[in-house]
Amino acid sequence: MSIGPATGSASIGSATGSATMGRVLFVGAGPGAADLLTFRAAKAIADADVVIWAASLVHPDVLVHARDDAEIVDSAQLPMEGVLPYYERAVAEGLTIARIHSGDPALWGALQEQLDRCVEMGLDTEVIPGVSSFSAVAAAVGRELTIPEVAQSVVLTRLGGGKTPMPPGEEVREFARHGTTMALFLSAARSGQLQDELVEGGYPEDTPCVVAYQCSWPDELIVRCSLGELSATVKAHKLWKHTLVLVGPALAAGGTRSHLYHPGHFHGFRRAEPSARRSLREARRSS
Repeated sequence: MSIGPATGSASIGSATGSATMGRVLFVGAGPGAADLLTFRAAKAIADADVVIWAASLVHPDVLVHARDDAEIVDSAQLPMEGVLPYYERAVAEGLTIARIHSGDPALWGALQEQLDRCVEMGLDTEVIPGVSSFSAVAAAVGRELTIPEVAQSVVLTRLGGGKTPMPPGEEVREFARHGTTMALFLSAARSGQLQDELVEGGYPEDTPCVVAYQCSWPDELIVRCSLGELSATVKAHKLWKHTLVLVGPALAAGGTRSHLYHPGHFHGFRRAEPSARRSLREARRSS
């Protein structure tokens, strides 16, 4: 691997030999562990002439998939204007660039503005989804986030008042009124405000929470607590970034059953057992 500037006299040839159009592949790196990349993501990194990643957000193990002669660029200290010259080189030299995003590129990744610029430049683009940290945390604690009769929705959001303004009506306290499972990103630095808004929205203080720092990284820390203990828990462990909070009754619920696998449920591939079907109907009528 070689690390080079955005501009220079040396030109990198495309891995495919194409000189007609450059490509930018926006790659979801997942929550951290290199083996949580998809096969498609690993191949995209391996095919790239230039790999752009943020050392502040992405675990360096993902770079094991890069070619030895690939140019590796750390974008942690670069604004968008610092990344655009690489896209311009991709146009001029027919390069393939892998732009690595932490988690899934669709969530808080400044993806759309980059896609728009790539389209303006005439670059070919592809977005490769990744495992989001909320999915990784749910897996790490062995919990389904949508428990039948308890929670059938998951709200992904962040606390307002940060660097990027929240649209009207998207305050945490407003989402909390639904009482379902919530995944709170980018909010640990203001854990007191987070706890207050969740309680104000209607969650009881004994609502179960999971606080996860750098899930799937070697130094991951995952702690369970009640909502009433959320702020104190975050502060006790000195967490302020790379931390996700899950909250909601589904994190401790049990004893319910999905109708999908109930013997009384039928679909195009399975017939219902008659007596179980009657029992299911009676349960629905009485609920």
